[in-house]
Amino acid sequence: MSEPTRDKIIKVRVSAEEHETLKWRCPKARLAEWMREQCLNPDGDWVRQTKKAEPADPALLRQLAGIGNNLNQIARKVNTGDWAGLDRVAVVAALAAVERELSELRATHR
Repeated sequence: MSEPTRDKIIKVRVSAEEHETLKWRCPKARLAEWMREQCLNPDGDWVRQTKKAEPADPALLRQLAGIGNNLNQIARKVNTGDWAGLDRVAVVAALAAVERELSELRATHR
């Protein structure tokens, strides 16, 4: 039985250190042959890994919902088009408060 024609090329960039490590681990004269054997091994224990989202903290979700409600109220006010000088100040202050809340949440949940 003849070897299949290998006409597809996969380019993999590695650092000089990674290349040396691969060559060191490779027991064969040809690195590509060994890599094919390692990656296409039918007897290997291959399971496609899917990363599941971590459950979100309910307290965090409540705070985010509150911030979303604040943003909706701000957007509603902005979309009315009835702008007085004090309204502009109130909207900017509300946006600044939302920004502060988000910064606090980011710091807490890192």
